[in-house]
Amino acid sequence: MNQKNWKAAVLAALFCAGSVFFPAARAEAVDVWTIAAQSLGVLAAYRSTLASILSMGADPAAQIASMAQDVEKNGLDPNENDVRIVNAVMQGLTEHGGYVLKTNSLPFIWHVTDNADFNACCYPTDYISINRGLVRGLHADEDELAAVLAHEMTHGIEQHSAKNYAKAVAQYFGMSFLNIDAGLTDWNTLNALANYSIAKNVTLPTEYAADEGGFYIMARAGFNPGGGAAAMARMAYYLTYETQNVLEYQDPDEKGKDDFSDHPETELREKRLAGLMTDWSAGHVTVKDRKHVCIDGKELLTVTWTRDDYDNTVENAYYVAGALAKAFHEKDDLAAWGFAERSDGGCDFLDASRVNRALHEFADDAKTSARLYALVADAYAAEEASGARTKMKEAEALRQEAMAAARQTALEANAKVIKKMRDAADTYSDYGMGDKALIQMERVFAAKHMGDEAESYAIRGRAKAVAGDYDGALIDADKACAMDAKNADNFLNRADVRHMRGELTEALADCAAAKAIDAKNPYAPLMSAQIYDEMGNKDAALAAYRDFYALRRDGVRRIPEEYLKTISPKDCREIYEKPREEKERKRQEEYKKTNKTSEKTI
Repeated sequence: MNQKNWKAAVLAALFCAGSVFFPAARAEAVDVWTIAAQSLGVLAAYRSTLASILSMGADPAAQIASMAQDVEKNGLDPNENDVRIVNAVMQGLTEHGGYVLKTNSLPFIWHVTDNADFNACCYPTDYISINRGLVRGLHADEDELAAVLAHEMTHGIEQHSAKNYAKAVAQYFGMSFLNIDAGLTDWNTLNALANYSIAKNVTLPTEYAADEGGFYIMARAGFNPGGGAAAMARMAYYLTYETQNVLEYQDPDEKGKDDFSDHPETELREKRLAGLMTDWSAGHVTVKDRKHVCIDGKELLTVTWTRDDYDNTVENAYYVAGALAKAFHEKDDLAAWGFAERSDGGCDFLDASRVNRALHEFADDAKTSARLYALVADAYAAEEASGARTKMKEAEALRQEAMAAARQTALEANAKVIKKMRDAADTYSDYGMGDKALIQMERVFAAKHMGDEAESYAIRGRAKAVAGDYDGALIDADKACAMDAKNADNFLNRADVRHMRGELTEALADCAAAKAIDAKNPYAPLMSAQIYDEMGNKDAALAAYRDFYALRRDGVRRIPEEYLKTISPKDCREIYEKPREEKERKRQEEYKKTNKTSEKTI
């Protein structure tokens, strides 16, 4: 899916010119881009922009801000079933997809928005926005959604958005240099060439990569390997025959034409994903003419459509084939399929999970099940001579080696990088997202160069408390204070843990300990003030807020009005009273306008 409104906003804000070079052959796009960027002296612009976007992508505050911006603009999908299914799919992908995040990437967060467009996108912050239009367009099908969302996850894992935006910036800079220096052509023409070049030579290759990466994530997570090809078939049908949005419409007669689209044709993507499914099956399973399911080229069965509202034959074919592919991939011999003859002459095989549902439905007769048994038996028998299983396992081993290398790179990150990850975890706790903070801290504790171990325990303890594990939180917090009793932040973290546990007196003692270590730390009096206020001790709260105000004048907005009016009447008026008066003034003006309008009507 495309990068949606975030992409448009960034491009609109950053780019005031057009492109730099003419379209190149797709196979050579990356090399041509690098050569052009170097020759025009815009590589620095690329690197600078990339660094800025990657920095934003590692900041939980930016991630949450991008989510809030999306939700504010589009709203949240009110349909509980949409949200439940997407959450289940994303949980499956993130927990079992077998991928490795870069050290400057964040755990994925997501929302289903109340947007009718058939779309999803991954922001550079690893926030995934899923439109209800996509969920409904795919009929909330878990395996098709898994393919699309794993595709978006791959964009985030490989940091495609950041890299593509940075290349686009460099191209626009380069175009301005060329046009000023040589006066090649008018700005409108060059702008069109820029859009074409960015779409075909920058974005398009990453779409293919995201399809492939997404396939492996969803297949490893246990979804139907035919879901990717099925999703493309469904998307093509929806965009051609069902969409009510003229901007989404895909004319079937326009296929194959070279345009400004930054996405490959759905037909080509379907074929590629079907090919990945075949490879996943050790080469045994194929779909012929989009309806005949074959094993080693021999037809097993022909599917038909099963919905009342449209012909879903193609999707059924890929789901039957995908179930077979999953079984061939995971099971090393015929016995593992669990074939068992039934009294009606048919046979049971594999489990009754969702992934196998279509296969069971179409093979549920004596003739087909007997043929399936024979074809599967022949397929395994032929593997010794063909080496198909060995090749499949070698290919998977190479992918696992690549992930292991990426994981090792993350583990070897220096202490400075790990500190940023630890700080990101603490930021997640600030936002009440203890689960994401704990994911970050898992990465921190796995690192070989953790740095400040005591601080790591303190931050993990706070994260556990935010996530609801209060006992585990106190164990970590106690350990942090014991390991480093000279760090005020360790005691403040434990104070926060004890506050969440309801141990207010103990929390105040930790605040006092932190103040004794570092009298200039503003958070000790701030937390003390909040706890005293909660206990109803207004005098002690006022005194603590005074101390906080003396240390952090710029934090004055964190002081409630009832205390600020005593501490600083001037600040209180600016922050609380004047805005309230202005709001009331506007309300009165609106009231008068409404009354005048009513009088005229009468």
